[in-house]
Amino acid sequence: MKALVYHGPGQKSLEERPKPRISRATDAVVRVTRTTICGTDLHILKGDVPSCEPGRILGHEGVGIVEEVGDAVSSVRPGDHVLISCITSCARCGYCRRGLYSHCADGGWILGNVIDGTQAEYVRIPHADNSLHPIPAGVEEEALVMLSDILPTGYECGVLNGKIMPGSSVAIVGAGPIGLATLLTAQFFSPAHIIMIDLDDHRLAVAERFGATGVINSGKEDVADAILRLTGARGVDTAIEAVGVPATFELCTRLVAPGGVVANVGVHGTKVDLHLEELWSKNITITTRLVDTVSTPMLMKTVASRKLDPGALITHHFDLDDILDAYDTFSRAAQTEALKVIIRAGQALKP
Repeated sequence: MKALVYHGPGQKSLEERPKPRISRATDAVVRVTRTTICGTDLHILKGDVPSCEPGRILGHEGVGIVEEVGDAVSSVRPGDHVLISCITSCARCGYCRRGLYSHCADGGWILGNVIDGTQAEYVRIPHADNSLHPIPAGVEEEALVMLSDILPTGYECGVLNGKIMPGSSVAIVGAGPIGLATLLTAQFFSPAHIIMIDLDDHRLAVAERFGATGVINSGKEDVADAILRLTGARGVDTAIEAVGVPATFELCTRLVAPGGVVANVGVHGTKVDLHLEELWSKNITITTRLVDTVSTPMLMKTVASRKLDPGALITHHFDLDDILDAYDTFSRAAQTEALKVIIRAGQALKP
């Protein structure tokens, strides 16, 4: 089969690899029909994720059709149309019983990290009963690719951890796919203000279309001054970091109001200074989280009922043969205006 293989920082190639096989009774092999590229894949290519070793097939998002299942799999069967969760869950260990699927003792974020991932024609999914979600009839599968990772990540790590409430004020630093997914799902809780902050005017315009009540280009004005002006000199109740670099995390700590929450979503590859000399008396909460995907079934219902349209995040389409072009397009988002790219790995089912 064809697969996108990581060969160390800055190195990748599309090559032929053996088709995966069932290795445990709880496995399924899925024929991938649609996948995508995540900002985390770019972090891997920068060398920020040492657990991902050279030779790994990248990718942790996608939809497909079940090809084969192990003897212990009961919730899906060959021919089923499924969403692949970016998090693998055994549903039995102590962490899984607490809903912390990302820390599963025999899973977590392993796809495209410590086992081969979804940027291929086929993928092996461990613990298939708990790591695959049957797709309801009539739902566009390309939109559902966004539910593999970025929608539950934005919702769980940003919205829920950020304790967004009706009437509250929110600043999201980073208008990339994760930041925009956070913006879409934050509106479930009717905050009074959702202010998007980025360097890219195009992405800020998209954020306004998606429901942001205000936008700030951090390259053109002082963000802290603008936030104070927009919030009556208070700061925001929730500041969400959706980039993963020290400057944006430190910015969030300057934007949050006393008693507020800084919710980190971004993947950080270098240390960040925590200025407790300024923060110790502000009664703020700082949260970190890897997505658990416990919200995926709920989010799938909102998409099926047309209450949420994650397909609006898709800007480009590529075939698997052109995945290197897809990476180039996605990595140069400022020039290409890319948000999420869809990679066609095989023939899709009709919705």
